[in-house]
Amino acid sequence: MDLSTIYAAVQKELAEVENQFRLIVETERTTFPNLHQMLRHVLTGGKVIRPALTLLAGKFYKYDASRLLPMATASELLHIATLVHDDAIDKSDVRRWRQTVNKIWGEDKAILLGDYLFAKAGEFAAATDSVRAVRLFTQTLATISQGELRQSFDARNLNQTREDYLQRISRKTASLFAMATETGAILSQAPEQSVEILRDYGYNLGIAFQIVDDILDFTGSEQEMGKPVGSDLTQGTLTLPAMLILERYPEDNPIKRLFQGGDAAENIRQAIELGRDPSIIDRCYELATEYSDCACQKLHLLPNEENRQALRGLTDYVIRRKK
Repeated sequence: MDLSTIYAAVQKELAEVENQFRLIVETERTTFPNLHQMLRHVLTGGKVIRPALTLLAGKFYKYDASRLLPMATASELLHIATLVHDDAIDKSDVRRWRQTVNKIWGEDKAILLGDYLFAKAGEFAAATDSVRAVRLFTQTLATISQGELRQSFDARNLNQTREDYLQRISRKTASLFAMATETGAILSQAPEQSVEILRDYGYNLGIAFQIVDDILDFTGSEQEMGKPVGSDLTQGTLTLPAMLILERYPEDNPIKRLFQGGDAAENIRQAIELGRDPSIIDRCYELATEYSDCACQKLHLLPNEENRQALRGLTDYVIRRKK
C-alpha cells in the first residue's frame, strides 16, 4: 500500500494543512520579507506523516475537521521547528536536499525561526479549544526538549546502552507520533480505551520510524536521504546500528576511534561499511518490525476496518521506506 492510498481518506484535509502553511508564509510577505523567505524555505516538502496520523486517528469516531485540522497543522509545525533547531545545534548544512536555515541565514536566526515556529504551533493547538490537547502539546514539547538535551549530554559517550537509545528516541520521535494520534482520538471524542490504543499505536510506530531512520543513515545514499550518510556519527550520536558495531568489535572499531578524536572522514567511512553488514541491518529491522507489530496489536478493537487498514498500511510503509 503506497502513501496516496493510505492517506486517501484524509487527502483533502492534508491539502488544507499545506494551505495553512502557505498562509503562514504569505502573511509575512509584505510585513516582514526576511521572515517570509525563511518560512518559504522550511514550510515546503516533508512526509506529513504526523498530521496524517492526527487526521486518521480522528476518523474512528466523531470526525470534526474544524478541530482536527488545527491540531494536524500544529503537529507538523512542531516537527519542523525541532528540525530547524536540530540543524542549528548540529551545524548541519543540508536537509531534504537543500541548504539548512542555519547554513543560509546563520545559527542565531535559525534558533529564532525555530522559536517562532514553536509559537505558531502552539497557536494552532490552542485553536482546538481543547485544554487536554493543549496540555498534551506542551508536555510533548517538554519531552522532545528533554530528549534533545539527553542526546547533547551523551554526545560521543561510548557507554550508552540500548535502553538509553530507546529512551532517547521515545522522547525525540515517538512522543510526537503519540501526541498526533492521541490528540486525534481526543478531538474526535473517542472513548478512553480507544484513546489509549491510538496513543500506543503512535508511540510504537514512532519508535519503528526512528529505528528505520537510523538504519538509513548507514544504508541510504545522499541522493535518497537528502543529506549526507553517517550524519549521526558526525554529530557523535550513537544509534542502534552503531551500538551493534560496538558490541561486535568491542576492542577496536572506527566508532571508538572517531569519538576519541580520530580522522573523521575515514572512520565514518569504515563505520558505514561495517554497519551495512546484513546481519547488523537485519537485526535492526527485526527490532523495528517488533515495534510496528506492537503498534497494530490492538487495532482490531477499533471500529471501521477501512481506517484500521490505513494504519496497518502506514506501519508497513514505515518499515519498507527508503528515505
